[in-house]
Amino acid sequence: MTWLTPTAALVALAGLAPLAGAAVGALRVARVRRALRLPPPGRRALVTQILPAAAALALLGAAAAQPTLRHGTAHRIRADVQVLFVFDTSRSMAASRSASSPTRLARAAAAAKRLRAEIPDVEAGVASLTDRVLPNLLPVADPATFDTTVDDAIGIEAPPPRVSAVRATTFEALNAIRTGNLFAPTAKRRILVLLTDGESQLFNAPEVGRGLSGMRLLAVRFWSAHESIFGTAGDADAAYRPDPTSAEIVAELARIMRGRSADEGRLGAAGTALRHLTGTGPTIEAPSEDRPSTPLAPYVAALALLPLAYAARRG
Repeated sequence: MTWLTPTAALVALAGLAPLAGAAVGALRVARVRRALRLPPPGRRALVTQILPAAAALALLGAAAAQPTLRHGTAHRIRADVQVLFVFDTSRSMAASRSASSPTRLARAAAAAKRLRAEIPDVEAGVASLTDRVLPNLLPVADPATFDTTVDDAIGIEAPPPRVSAVRATTFEALNAIRTGNLFAPTAKRRILVLLTDGESQLFNAPEVGRGLSGMRLLAVRFWSAHESIFGTAGDADAAYRPDPTSAEIVAELARIMRGRSADEGRLGAAGTALRHLTGTGPTIEAPSEDRPSTPLAPYVAALALLPLAYAARRG
């Protein structure tokens, strides 16, 4: 539980001051009556009026402080490693076996969520790739935020490539990750998970390896020779042809970055490789993303009616 406006409770002190004075006066009157051996009054104002009023003011002050019940739970996360899932969102990732089959990108999104679940104690982020890299989510600890970002932000040609071409993807754009501050300075181990069909423009693989020096790569390829890009009417794009050399391209990139590569049919092996790349290390306690909070102020304010009702009944 937390208090959203704790200083607002001080307002109740202004009302408690006169009640405290009345209580002191009642006590003095009681002592004088005992000293004079006078009979006690029929009703004691201290019990029937002052204390209930004080209780009501205290509850109203607590309500003004806006007590709120938070539903988040604390958990431990790795302090030394972060993972960035990079989605190839070029047009070729819209290919599928039939007009009603899941596209490569849809399968990549499902695979990313599965791989993310393999490393629950590691912060993970999301980025999109065509001929440039767009960060969608910097690495966070909460898997639900990761999944929501994948569902809401990842789409074909999002962002659109700078240059319109039959094949827009170029892995040279990955070099921008180093200068984009997409990893926290505390992340000494930085891992890229590239989800792609491997159909890239020609690029200088050694140069990309040097540009991403210090990072490790897990590349997962989503591709089939029997896939096409289908239009809204269900007709296949005659200009698109799956590139069978994409497997070699992905494998070469992974080798240069001292990483691993796998096809989508071997997600189990990819998950094992990802856990191997993240390794083990120290953890810190971090709060998870809170679910919607429950405000308690209305209930506390309602409780203030009870002592007031008691005072009115005994008055």
